[in-house]
Amino acid sequence: MNEVNSITVRPMVASDWQAVSIIYAEGIATGFATFETDVPTYDAWDSAHMNSCRLVATENEKILGWAALSPVSSRCVYGGIGEVSIYVGKESRGKGAGRILMDALIKESEAEGLWTIQSGIFPENTGSIELHKKVGFRYIGKRERVGKLNGEWKDNLLFERRSKIVGL
Repeated sequence: MNEVNSITVRPMVASDWQAVSIIYAEGIATGFATFETDVPTYDAWDSAHMNSCRLVATENEKILGWAALSPVSSRCVYGGIGEVSIYVGKESRGKGAGRILMDALIKESEAEGLWTIQSGIFPENTGSIELHKKVGFRYIGKRERVGKLNGEWKDNLLFERRSKIVGL
């Protein structure tokens, strides 16, 4: 059996937080995965993300990566749009877990009635850019020097994927 076939995706539960937070910390350490500089508490993370569309990829019960959506706005008109967070542990990169997670996240987001999912990606995060393109996200623009990370202004590339189910 090849490694991709042994990776499964399931809903994330609160007891996954220890493994999820370690993977999140590994992403933060790269310097190009997020503007966050510290892993939040579970309660802070939980309140910032949608209750649905929280997934983990596992292999032999070990969590390899996670994906979740957060709302882009509290305004009801944007209720069908989610912001993607997707992280794969440093020891698990290159095994296909990111693609498997993203495919599952797209499927779950559409089942939840979301019509758009979007991502803001640092230009140097080429792996994430390629993953997003492979699963049908399109580049929609660049926000120049949108925020500082460790004292350095960072650009953010915006990608979006429209649901084919909703008919957009």
